[in-house]
Amino acid sequence: MAKDNSNEKKLNIAMLGHKVVPSRNGGVELVLTTMTPLMVEKGHKVTCYNRTGESYGEDYIKDVSENSYKGVELKRVFSIPIKGISAMTASLFSALVVSFGKYDVVHFHAEGPGATLWIPKLFGKKCIATVHGLDWQRAKWKKGFGSKYIKFGEKVIAKHADEIIVLSKNVQQYFLEKYGRETVFIPNGVAKPVVRKANLIKEKFGLEGNDYFCSLSRLTEEKGIHYLIDAYKKINTDKKLVIVGGTSDTDDYVARLEAMAMDNPNIIFAGFASGELLDELYSNAYVYVLPSDLEGMPLSLLEAMSYGNAVIGSDIPEIAEVVEDKAFLFEKSNINDLAEKMQLLSDDNDLVNKLKSESSDFICGKYNWDGVVGETLKLYKK
Repeated sequence: MAKDNSNEKKLNIAMLGHKVVPSRNGGVELVLTTMTPLMVEKGHKVTCYNRTGESYGEDYIKDVSENSYKGVELKRVFSIPIKGISAMTASLFSALVVSFGKYDVVHFHAEGPGATLWIPKLFGKKCIATVHGLDWQRAKWKKGFGSKYIKFGEKVIAKHADEIIVLSKNVQQYFLEKYGRETVFIPNGVAKPVVRKANLIKEKFGLEGNDYFCSLSRLTEEKGIHYLIDAYKKINTDKKLVIVGGTSDTDDYVARLEAMAMDNPNIIFAGFASGELLDELYSNAYVYVLPSDLEGMPLSLLEAMSYGNAVIGSDIPEIAEVVEDKAFLFEKSNINDLAEKMQLLSDDNDLVNKLKSESSDFICGKYNWDGVVGETLKLYKK
């Protein structure tokens, strides 16, 4: 893609609130890994403030050189490597550093890091915040100081951000009702992927292709993987169940899932996956299942559909808005309803093929990264 050679002002942009870029070990990280090089291609300068103690994604290491990733400047900021404290300290030090930098726009990602947005505002910086989801609703943050801190961050964003980006109409309505605050709806994007044959997954997991239900997420309670395991154990199928993803400071929950699946050898925990392995897992699934109780803007759903997957998802607005009539929805947290939908698709290969044939063109036409970057830059320049 050629650089934008127009006479419009080229911006100096700071990104903070993530763990590390480049990486796909989290939704925010994947968004910035994808978006920021596209901004650079359009002639803007972008700096991502990464936490110390975090490593770049293995698939991206070859593209990182001299603290740069595809033209995006990478800077490390101090953080205390303790659960719950790392994000707070990194966002605090990032906010202090950018306050003294010559940035046209400081872009905060997520509600917790937004608690420090007032600092660069004191120094006259234009501050944008993207609310990737209502993080205080997540199971691991529902109690104690973490929940209070994230809610404080939400209030700071609502009061002080020059503009707020939201990823779903549901969150947009929430900010309007709770704070009387107008927000801008800019959903995530997706690109046409490389579809691969089942080679690595056959070697690692004995999968032939089109012979498994697949779900990919961080293994946290709000993602509903426990519903999926219970539902799968209720159905009569020769399809396996492959669960892709790793812990997110949720080792107890992961242990619970593994205990639930212990008596069924057809339930496979694939762990965190990226690169060609991830391509193969998406490319060869029979049906992709997203059983979440809570989502912001589910990138894994966009990715799964971009590979041409048939989808079953919970009926929460953040999923229903994305899939429209191109997927099957079940009542959130209803194991019997989920099992019924899984059994239906397990038994009806023609229906699955119909969904697959429509999935990729629909989702890639509706959500694309060039459009997302264009709308974001338009908001910056406003």
